Amino acid sequence: MLLSLHFSCNKKTEKKAPKKPNILFIMTDDHTTNAMSCYGSNLIETPNLDRIAKEGILFNNCFVNNSICAPSRAAILTGKFSHLNGVTDNAKVFDGSQLTYPKLLQKAGYQTSVIGKWHLGSAPTGFDYWCVLPGQGDYYQPDFIEMGDTIQVDGYVTDVITGKAIKWLDKDRDASKPFAMVYQHKAPHRNWIPAPRHLGKLEDVVFPEPENLYDDYEGRGTAAHEQEMELSVDLWTVWDLKVATREQLESFGKEHKDDNENFQEKAHDMATANKKEDEIKMLYNVFKRMTEAQKELWFKAYEGRTNEFYSKDLKGKELISWKYQNYMRDYLGCLLSLDENIGHVLDYLEEKGELDNTIIVYTSDQGFFLGEHGWFDKRFMYEEVYRMPLLVRYPKTIEPGSVTDALAMNIDFAPTLLDYAGVEIPKEMQGVSLRPVLDNHGKTPDDWRKSSYYHYYEYPSWHSVKRHYGIRTQKYKLIHFYNDIDEWELYDMEKDPQEMKNIYNEPENKELIEELKLELKKQQSLYQDHDPDEKEHEFFHSVMEH
Repeated sequence: MLLSLHFSCNKKTEKKAPKKPNILFIMTDDHTTNAMSCYGSNLIETPNLDRIAKEGILFNNCFVNNSICAPSRAAILTGKFSHLNGVTDNAKVFDGSQLTYPKLLQKAGYQTSVIGKWHLGSAPTGFDYWCVLPGQGDYYQPDFIEMGDTIQVDGYVTDVITGKAIKWLDKDRDASKPFAMVYQHKAPHRNWIPAPRHLGKLEDVVFPEPENLYDDYEGRGTAAHEQEMELSVDLWTVWDLKVATREQLESFGKEHKDDNENFQEKAHDMATANKKEDEIKMLYNVFKRMTEAQKELWFKAYEGRTNEFYSKDLKGKELISWKYQNYMRDYLGCLLSLDENIGHVLDYLEEKGELDNTIIVYTSDQGFFLGEHGWFDKRFMYEEVYRMPLLVRYPKTIEPGSVTDALAMNIDFAPTLLDYAGVEIPKEMQGVSLRPVLDNHGKTPDDWRKSSYYHYYEYPSWHSVKRHYGIRTQKYKLIHFYNDIDEWELYDMEKDPQEMKNIYNEPENKELIEELKLELKKQQSLYQDHDPDEKEHEFFHSVMEH
């Protein structure tokens, strides 16, 4: 009797180990904060992303290490800067043997998956299941590489990725284990093709223009003047704006029906750099994937735009404005399905009772220019493309509706997820856990970093953005352009958030510049970037060599 009572008491007081949180890491491609209503956008409403912000925390100052696709993705996986993880540019292939946070989560008992855009050139490692787009992927009837096998799936890429993600969560995973799913979208990457149901939906909307749409780069350096990312000349009429008749596309197809391109992901990225003469071929490769019903919707949506372009002799500011409006209609059109699909995943988790036990991260691999400075694309250290969206929802520790100005970087994502999972953060990871901010109502700890560091390498290549590195503090941004030039820029981010006035050469800033250069050297030492000007070793070679 006593033995039985003693056993019963022990059973009652026995504590279960706390349930590990699930992890849902959502990343899109080229989604700027200026196209998210939770960040104050006047261009579009994003209700499902707004929900994550409202029920979690929004970071105002999260920054990318290197503002192009593959380098950002590699930094997120490894928690290390480009010069250490080996992916300094889009031509590099990721070495999957190195340490990544999914491998550590897998080892700690998590079931891991990656579904959607990968763009690292090598097969994913550290995942129990993977199904990824080859290269940049296609919007319509996309191919996927699923556990090594190439398949083609009917449908629109954003919908297909979400369908695969929900299927894995619902039917294909081991429900006894916590999950860590990397759910990554192609949208809204160039050339910005909306879902069939959204084709033409925004065609009559007139969007507000950015104040500096007609920027002439006065007072800025060589890099701003010599880039190739201006809406006026570098936004391609056929490829980007879909100005092509049915006859043009069908005639091209007949003339090139025997073409059989040997696709190699990284080589293809480089080979097409700035080659406007290939734009009809590129658009035809999209067109031939469409079903007949999708083609009808396509021409119905774009016929008016095409006729307008050919009937008007647009020049100067009138041409820039026309291009901007149509660029916005397509870019923002991609976001309609993106926000819808993220809502589907949130609803699924809520229905299954897993929403509040899942750390949900929303980000993009970098920002994007939406006509600011008259530009599109990314690469520069300027704010619109240096800043990444970052929303995190986890009500067990994060106060809903929190907003933070703490400086965060994409190399912090891996340490943060490991920290929440109870996994020791490897010393080789250069980022830090964001939990001191996340779990403290967004308040910036006294001992938090004072600056973020950046380094871009891929020149000469797409858009001809010169190599540069720099730091950003809460108030200032210092940038050094190197390689074929030696120029510095300095911006007061409080007085000049649009970065229109370079104050580097103003005599009164001499002491400030000395302080910022010391901080720059500290950051380069901290992140082991000991040859920032690539004098001893050049990481990227001309696009012609790839």
